[in-house]
Parts: sequence; C-alpha cells; structure tokens
Amino acid sequence: MSANLPSLSALRTFEAAGRHMSFTRAALEMHITQSAVSRQIRGLEEMLGATLFNRTGQRVTLTDVGQGYLRDISSALERIQDSTLRLLTKHSGSMLTLATPPAFGMRWLIPRLPAFHKRHPEIMVSLLTRASIFDFAKEPVDAAIHYGHDDWPGAETVRLLGDTMTLVASPDYLGQRKPMNRPADLQNAVLLQHMRRPTAWADWLAHARMTGINAWAGPRFEHYYMLIQAALAGLGIALIPSIIVAEELGSGRLVQPFKTGYMGQDSYCLVYPETKRADPNLQRLRQWLVSEANACRQPCSSHDAGS
Repeated sequence: MSANLPSLSALRTFEAAGRHMSFTRAALEMHITQSAVSRQIRGLEEMLGATLFNRTGQRVTLTDVGQGYLRDISSALERIQDSTLRLLTKHSGSMLTLATPPAFGMRWLIPRLPAFHKRHPEIMVSLLTRASIFDFAKEPVDAAIHYGHDDWPGAETVRLLGDTMTLVASPDYLGQRKPMNRPADLQNAVLLQHMRRPTAWADWLAHARMTGINAWAGPRFEHYYMLIQAALAGLGIALIPSIIVAEELGSGRLVQPFKTGYMGQDSYCLVYPETKRADPNLQRLRQWLVSEANACRQPCSSHDAGS
C-alpha cells in the first residue's frame, strides 16, 4: 500500500506551500531550498496526475483540485501529529483535545483547569480554539465547547452556562451621553454587534418589548473578547454573556447602563460525537465541567469567572 502513497516529506512540503501560498515561505519553514520545494511539488503532481498549483511568474495559487487536497492532507497531518504527541508524552489514551471559543477558554476554562488536573492527574487536556461548528470526523478533537443550543448535528450536547446576558459599556462612553436608565434610552446608542450572533440585539429588544430601535446597526466583531475590547475602548454598548465579562464589571472598567435580567437562547455547551459517549476520560471531564458550571451559578463571582 505504501508504494501507492506520496512520501510524508512531500505531503508536509505541499501543506506548507499551500498554507503560505508561497514556495519561498514553505522553504523557510521546512529548512530546505526553494528549488527543493518546487521539485517535491512537481514530483507530487506527477505521481497524482493532477496540477495542484497554478504558477504565474513568481506567484503560485492552488487549483480547485489543490484546494480540496490541501484540506484533506492538513486534517490527516494534524491527526498524525496528535497521535505522535500522545505517544511521546506517554499519555496514550489519557489525553483529551478540547476545542473552545477563545473568550470562554481564556476567561473561564483555563483558570479552572488546574483543579481538574489536580483531581485527574492521569488525564492531559489540550486546548485549541474554534468558533464555529466543524466535523469531528475530520478534526483531531475529542470534544468542543460550543456557544449555542442543541444544534450540533450528530453530537451529544451538555448545557453548561452562559445564557445570562449583560449590557456593558465603559464609564467614559456613558458619561458623554444622556443618562441611560431604561431600554428606550438606547435609541441614540451605538449597539456593538457580534458577527456570529446577528440577531442578539433583535432578540434582546423583542424581550424588552422595544420598537423603533435599529437592532442591526453598529460595528461588527467576530468574537466576544473583541466585543469586550470594543466596549472598553468606548465604541458603544455590548451584549455579552455575564460569565466572561465579570472581571471588567468587578473592576469598574465596564458598567451596566441598567440591569435587565435577560437570558438568551444560547449558552456554552459541551459537545462531543456519539462515538465518544463511552470514553471514561471524556465522561470525567464532562462531570467536572457540569460541577463547575453548577457552582458558578450560585452565583459566579468576578474572581471565580477568572476572567
């Protein structure tokens, strides 16, 4: 079977060239010459009987075939690396890879992981960031933290926390405007938008029974930690899960214009493929996360939100 497969060296070179879209930068990463990269790519194309790159002068771009092959090869190389690390670290069968949204991982999960490691020193938890649904079959990931609800196809979902939403703004931003004491006072405010939650303000305004306010206007940001920074910079008012903005509220760097007690549809959930249901290490992580989430609801202080 190996006679019909490209060498690992050629595949790694192709992946680097495709990721950088440059033979020169691939050569620097692989510590070989540019001509060596070119020869390996040409040999790979001849073996596959397909053109992977379009070459125009000094510029290279992936063909349609090359783009598809890069996606598959990148996933395969990640799995090889993950399996190798499991073996090298002598944690075979006891390492879990968990994907998490950036803000949740940095502000809530990582500060708590030492407690998990103390309780389960035999389980190594590695983190990587993902902000949207992906295919567990194609990613070297055992489970993920997903901000949503029961909307991940083919996955087990365990609701944790994060459905309580808070309006926040910097004191300077509020100090430059008329007092904001009720939802109607948002009429002249800049509503900071979450790019992946485009209906968040519309849902909030509907809950507050407010009309006449444009729920869609305002600059957009891809992640909650970017929304927090935008609010700190005085760009407007943000709508953010309370647990990841607790530190700024506790320090007074951000304040609530008024309290609403609004709970959104989405929350942070642990999701994993059904095939992982019987994994004992994953079940230990699940039990611990549920316990931490329950403790945080009683309520979660700004220090506990670790933020």
